[in-house]
Formats: sequence, C-alpha cells, structure tokens
Amino acid sequence: MNPTLNIDRRRALQTMGAGMGAIGLAATAGAANRLPLGAHFAPRAKRVIHLFMNGGPFGPDFLDPKPALKKYAGQRPEGADLRTERPTGGLLDVPFKYQKYGQSGLEMSDAIPLLSRHADDICVLRSLYTDNPNHGPALLLMNNGTMTPKVPSMGAWISYGLGTENGNLPPYVVLCPGKPVRFSILWNSAFLPSKHAGLYINHSKIDPKTMIPWLSNKKLAAKPQREQLDLIQALNAEHLTARGGADHALQGRIEAMETAYKMQFAATDAFDINQEPDSVRETYGKSHFANGCLLARRLAERGVRFTQVYYGNGQPWDTHRTHDAKTRSLAADIDQPCAALLEDLKQRGMLDDTLVIWGGEFGRTPVSENGSGRDHNPNGFMYWMAGGGVKGGMAYGGTDDWGFKAVHKPMHHHDFHATLLHLMGIDHEKLTHRHAGRDYRLTDVHGHVAHEILA
Repeated sequence: MNPTLNIDRRRALQTMGAGMGAIGLAATAGAANRLPLGAHFAPRAKRVIHLFMNGGPFGPDFLDPKPALKKYAGQRPEGADLRTERPTGGLLDVPFKYQKYGQSGLEMSDAIPLLSRHADDICVLRSLYTDNPNHGPALLLMNNGTMTPKVPSMGAWISYGLGTENGNLPPYVVLCPGKPVRFSILWNSAFLPSKHAGLYINHSKIDPKTMIPWLSNKKLAAKPQREQLDLIQALNAEHLTARGGADHALQGRIEAMETAYKMQFAATDAFDINQEPDSVRETYGKSHFANGCLLARRLAERGVRFTQVYYGNGQPWDTHRTHDAKTRSLAADIDQPCAALLEDLKQRGMLDDTLVIWGGEFGRTPVSENGSGRDHNPNGFMYWMAGGGVKGGMAYGGTDDWGFKAVHKPMHHHDFHATLLHLMGIDHEKLTHRHAGRDYRLTDVHGHVAHEILA
C-alpha cells in the first residue's frame, strides 16, 4: 500500500472494493477482458469427474474381452503386427472371466464385480488411440491435447468456456496423493486466465486444514480480512482501469486473491469427508482413491465444474512386471469406490448431468514384457464413461483380436476431447483463445464427436 495515500481516498477505495466484493469478480473484469464464452448449445452434462488411472490399464482385463489371447497364449501369431517400443514375447492371457451383465448384456470381467452392477449405466470406449508410447508425452496428450508444453489442460478449457457454478470454490480441482511423471503442467491454464488452472490438492490427508496448507488466516478474523482485501482489490482495480483493463496477469491475481479468501470458508466444508455418515464412508471404502471419489462427489454437488482424481503416487498402473498380480490388487482397490460413486450420484439425482470418465494416458500390450508384464500401448486402449448424456450399456468401437490396435471406429484423443466438450454443450471448433498470433483450441480442430454414444 502507498503510505502517502490520504484518508479520504483510502475510504473511497475501500467503498469501491466492498462493492466489488458484493457484485462479484465479473465487475472487475472490464470490457476489454475476454469473458467466458458459455455453452454453444444445450449441454447434456454440467460437470465432469475424471478418474485417472496414471500408468495405463489394460482394457481386456476389464471391459474388452479378447478370447484369442487364451487361444494363442505364449505365441506371436503369423501375420499379426505386435511390434512395441521394447522387446516383448508372446501373447499373455487375461486371468479374469467375462460375463454379460444388466439388461444390456454388457460384457464385463470378474475383476470389477461391484461395478458390474452398473452395466446399464456404462458406455465403454474400446477403440481409443493416441500418438506417443511414453508416459510424459501421453499424459500431456490426454490432458492437454498436445505434447507441446505450456498449453491449457482440458479442465482449464472447460472452466474457461463455461465458468463456475460456485464462486466460492475453484471451477477445476485436481485430487492427487502424489506426483505423476508430469505434474502441474497437466492441469495448468497456460495462456488462459490463471483462475482456470486446476487447484492441486494432495488428498492423502483427511483434515482439510492439513490437506490445504494455509487454508485459514490465523492472524486476522474474517471481517478485517475482508476489509484488507477490499482495499487491495480496489487499488488493483484502479491500476487495471488506468491501463485499459487488459492486464490479464493482474486480473488473474485479483481473482486468485478473491477465491483464496472465499475458499477458507467454503473449502473447510467441501473437503471435509468426516461430515459424511459412517454408512457412506463404508460404501466407498477408506483407501486414498475411495476418499478421492467421495471428495469428487462432494465437490460436484457444490458446483465444481471439473474434478480429476488421480490414482496413487507416480504410475501405479505401469505394470512392466507381474502384471496380473498387480492388476488384481488395483482392480480390487478401484472397484468399490467407482461403484459407490455411480450409485451415490444416481441416488442424489446427479448422474444424469454428471459425466464420470475412467481411464489412463494409454493402454498396455497384449504381448508379455519381462515374462509377466505388459509394455505401453498407445495404439488401442479402453475408457469408460457413465452418466452425463452418454448411452449406458453399450460398447463403442473395437481393437483387433489381440486388443493391440484400434481397428473399428478408431477414436483419437482429439475425438475423445471433442466428444467430452460436446457433452458439456461446447462446440470444440468454436472454443478458442487468441494467443501468440493464432487461435488455440483443445482439439486443434482435428476432433470428431462420437454421436453414436450420445443419449
């Protein structure tokens, strides 16, 4: 603060700041600041919960049956193109048995017995593919649409396009109990306004005060905090107006301070899963992933637009050795929370407009690595969706007989992003931001919407 600021001007600025706090952040934007574009058409989903299996699961273990793996186990059939980035052996069979579930008869494996109760809610995407077999680039491709660093993530694009339903919480939250191979670049806002970046939360700690460091101000009560912030915001607004209202970095700082103030009250409630009844906690389970799924539901019902729940620290699904044993453990750990999340959303009347998606940055090979493991596979892998305007009880696309390459209705990660944006009411060709002399898009206009999966 300028120490020479006179009392009358200071009071006037405080009055201005108080008005800003009451009106909300939109009043500080200025006519020159680019506003969120809003939906281009009626959305099917209002919010997204992305359950991210960092490391890459193998689709035929779960929702993509491949009986040929058993028939040709240990072999490399003549004519089959099974080349991978590392030396691999013969085909490795899947240890799980398949069965048809629900009225739809969707085929699901016994690795996920609880999730199979929701067969009629699940839409399986069996033909995804991406452009790189390494974790770092593939993580960027799936989350940001390109391997180019410092571009906005899909959560940031959705926040930018649609804004928030709750001004007291960030529109985009990332729950991750550690660090994947790439870190904050996967949920950054890059050249979009900084308020659209994902808020990273290490949810391995249950208490919101330890989960979110410096959540509350221990030196000032709420009223003097508000007065102090109003004065600072008013000074910033005056500075911004004097420069034409087009300083996006300053605008981002103004909005960040406002959100930080509001969060210390709203987040204490939103992130406190101890408020949930014991019966709900037991339904989800008590693992870090279970807590993440429960937190995602609490955030969704409070208006958070996009929530990602990363599974574990590092790359837990990166099963280069002892794939079957690791997958049994991982499947048991995700089955209960995923099923509980779908059931909880359905009981609360939220599944219809909440899109739940599950998958990793790529898949794994049908051929063995190190005898008992599976290598990275970007050529054909599986995701599943539920709720949020997708058809349940169906499988879309397909890989070859081995589960290696997408051959039937291939779905590139750009197509996946285009479809996701479409479900949120956004035309992926129209959601753009002018930066460095060009219009940027999440899909770079290569994506095509998979209309067949829309309800």
